[in-house]
Amino acid sequence: MPFREVILALALGPFIFYLMVLWAGMFCFRKERRNACCSSRYAPPVSILKPVRGLDREAYENFVSFCHQDYPEYEVLFCVSSLNDPSVPVIERVKNEFPGLRIRLLIGAPAAGTSDKLNNLCRLVKEARYDLLVISDSDIRVGPHYLRDVAAPFVDPGVGAVTVLFRSQIGGGFGSALDGAGSAVEFASHALLAQRLEGIRFTLGFTMATTKSRLAEIGGFEAFASHYVDDYELGRRIAQRGYRIELVSANVSMVYARETVWEFLRHELRWTIGLRSVRPGGHAAMGFTFGLAWTLLAVVAAPSTMVRAVYILAYLLLRFGVYVAVGIWGLRDEAVKRFWWLAPVRDLAAVGVWLASFFTNRISWRGSQFRVQKGILVPCRAERVGMPEEIASRVGAAVREQ
Repeated sequence: MPFREVILALALGPFIFYLMVLWAGMFCFRKERRNACCSSRYAPPVSILKPVRGLDREAYENFVSFCHQDYPEYEVLFCVSSLNDPSVPVIERVKNEFPGLRIRLLIGAPAAGTSDKLNNLCRLVKEARYDLLVISDSDIRVGPHYLRDVAAPFVDPGVGAVTVLFRSQIGGGFGSALDGAGSAVEFASHALLAQRLEGIRFTLGFTMATTKSRLAEIGGFEAFASHYVDDYELGRRIAQRGYRIELVSANVSMVYARETVWEFLRHELRWTIGLRSVRPGGHAAMGFTFGLAWTLLAVVAAPSTMVRAVYILAYLLLRFGVYVAVGIWGLRDEAVKRFWWLAPVRDLAAVGVWLASFFTNRISWRGSQFRVQKGILVPCRAERVGMPEEIASRVGAAVREQ
């Protein structure tokens, strides 16, 4: 087959991917709307676990949203690594303003691995009063029915974990607009398609809910306390035990900081490096979903103006169709509604980030520098000095196991 025909054939791949996302999204969101009136009465006590490091934009509003839950019994536990963490005064303020709610702030945690977040989670699980655990990042804001939506699937004993889709609240700056315009759509697209094709086998850090008993079956967070993509690892291990992972569309928003374009690109690169470390096949396959890049190649290879126009029109219609169907109609994301037209710009950035992710495994997270080696967080040389020998040996063992 001539090279030109090969390019034109491969350029159809992203269009097929977009059509499959539309199919999965329409099916799942229609089903959700039909079942919206059937609220569950299942509401066991819940422990909300929040490992925190640093101060996110509108952190107070984020934390308070978890204190306004329409739910009979729950507690909120925070854990920071140091009393000097800038989030501590904000958490103390929340505690003082909600004296009737059981809110606790824990300082420090034993080092089970190199991930500060997972070390804190190990302690939070031990301190939690209730069996049902709902874990979310500190930049997440939720609606008043959040706990009911997340807890409801656990009425089925076959459910091992629950995770959620999310919306975006942007903080200003073109980088934030790029991030908020498409991150929710991209995560939802892949999650919804995975749900329809094979079932969910991962969780997303925006919400990871499970029970102490299910967590104990996989060795607790201690079993992967040096892993980078902890949300993926949690879901994978629970799914391997034969439990289902349920995906729900609760009222959850990620609150983005004000970002420059460079900060947006670094954030995307960090996520893409994480994907390559845990799913190298899926990471490589991403190359066949980049509609803009393949459309540009098709335009170069096309034998006529008519063929070029067809490829360009198909790309624009399908790509914008995904953003409208998944982001605006499905997720009801106001950031997508404002910035859906940035989809081609995000696609262009995604190609560059994907290519860059093949040449580095170094990330910066919350002021710390790491290398990601076979999914394991390895502190960079400056931070390895003084690492406890026990932790260093655990990291080495974890890398060898992968």
